Amino acid sequence: MNEDIESFIDFLSVEKGYSPHTVSAYRNDLNQLSKFVNNNSHSKLASRSSDVDRQVLLSFILDLKQRDYEPTTLARKIAAVKSFFGFLVAEGNLESDPTENLASPRLGKSLPKPLTIAEVRLLLDAPSKSSAPDAIRDRAMLELLYATGMRVSELVSLNPDNVNTQEGHVRCLGKGSKERVIPVHPRAAQIVADYIDNSRPKLLNHSPDEPALFLNHRGQRLTRQGFWQILKTYAKTAGLKGDITPHTLRHSFATHMLSGGADLRAVQEMLGHRNISTTQVYTHLTSEHVRNSYEKSHPRAK
Repeated sequence: MNEDIESFIDFLSVEKGYSPHTVSAYRNDLNQLSKFVNNNSHSKLASRSSDVDRQVLLSFILDLKQRDYEPTTLARKIAAVKSFFGFLVAEGNLESDPTENLASPRLGKSLPKPLTIAEVRLLLDAPSKSSAPDAIRDRAMLELLYATGMRVSELVSLNPDNVNTQEGHVRCLGKGSKERVIPVHPRAAQIVADYIDNSRPKLLNHSPDEPALFLNHRGQRLTRQGFWQILKTYAKTAGLKGDITPHTLRHSFATHMLSGGADLRAVQEMLGHRNISTTQVYTHLTSEHVRNSYEKSHPRAK
């Protein structure tokens, strides 16, 4: 279970961009569950996530209630457990979610904050100040991520044959091993093609058999953590404020597509969302954009 917990913590930190304080709280809550499972003397459970069933979770929640936690603390711990098992199911590590239909308090969900189009332009142009192979790689990654709205885990998992720069599309493997094909506009496709033809061979020198599309300085597949550090550097170079994460570009892609008139179902398919309700969160952001434009433009709204 500890290995699964670390994978989930990595996901929260790198892909979701949660603060160190929030990540630490999740880690403490899930380690508490792991310790409970290991110390459960009334069952033959091994310390594996797949061995945790609904009954074990109910016993764990009862144990939490007996510790007289504040209601908000108890709610946070239950939410952490539900998020953890939801992640394992989405990643294909578990067939079913033992927390399904498990009672828990409703928690508010904040809307993601996208970059403006001008801010995206600053970020995407930042690597072009250098002609080094890694800078050309970085520009290709940023352009492709914003062009497609892929998750960073999907981006770093790509191989060269997953990207068709001539026809303008990319095939990626999403959550639950579900493949989808996403269009890539010509400008981004050309930037990726330039990287493949001119810069990737130079990065590949140390590992000629490496199949990855995007490589680190050792010629190996770039990790999510590696990309996150690269993004943070360029966000600082571009003078962007706030916490810019890989998910920020995904949020920006979705918001800008819908603001530009894209069909909600099409955006859902490109993002790889299982339920359209997940995609609909972005309609609130675009509605806010319309409201601001209305209030600035309508003569009676001033």
